[in-house]
Amino acid sequence: MADGYRILVVEDDAAVRRLVTTTLNVHGYAVHEAKTASQALLELSSQAPDLAILDLGLPDGDGVSVIRTLREWSSLPVIVLSARLEDADKVAALDAGADDYLVKPFSVEELLARVRVALRRLDRERALAGGPEEAVYENGALRIDYAAACVTRDGEEVHLTPSEYKLLCLLARNTGKVLTHNYLLKEVWGSALASDRSSLRVFMATLCKKIEPDPASPVYLQTHVGVGYRMLRVE
Repeated sequence: MADGYRILVVEDDAAVRRLVTTTLNVHGYAVHEAKTASQALLELSSQAPDLAILDLGLPDGDGVSVIRTLREWSSLPVIVLSARLEDADKVAALDAGADDYLVKPFSVEELLARVRVALRRLDRERALAGGPEEAVYENGALRIDYAAACVTRDGEEVHLTPSEYKLLCLLARNTGKVLTHNYLLKEVWGSALASDRSSLRVFMATLCKKIEPDPASPVYLQTHVGVGYRMLRVE
């Protein structure tokens, strides 16, 4: 079961809202509902949910605005559930602070999987809150010793350039979250020019070759074409 996690579902389509709510309830989640942007912000501030599942096309405003407002005071995980297929819409939502983006129509199995990923990340952040930053990152056979700035895979050291190491650490510290091209460029190089994206692709390709057991079938680094990259949790 879901250990009492509370999830806010923000969706104006009654059929979709009912499907998502019923699915979450069956799997043990406590669910609150909202149909509008204003109602969503009220629920977010008053009910303190653990996760929000948010549609972008709301009758009184855009879901991206809800995310921006929420990010002024909360790091609550947000999964966008939208029929918008354009990369620009995905990038706008992720840049505003969404943690994930799922396109309608969707499978309930995939939605549940993404909910589990978001809540695991929330649990890790809560465990670290108020304490020192985690000194070592471990994910499957991949290990990052932040103090020593050393990366190993299966016990063998992986030699990275400074930029590759920064990219890897940034992705590792946001495991499970899609980081957009603009976000990565700003954090690593301090700019987000469109012309810099080709350089980012080159760095990510070389990083993939160095840390993946089989770069042709990556298990750590997931590419979201036109959007960005994600570090996957290897169980």
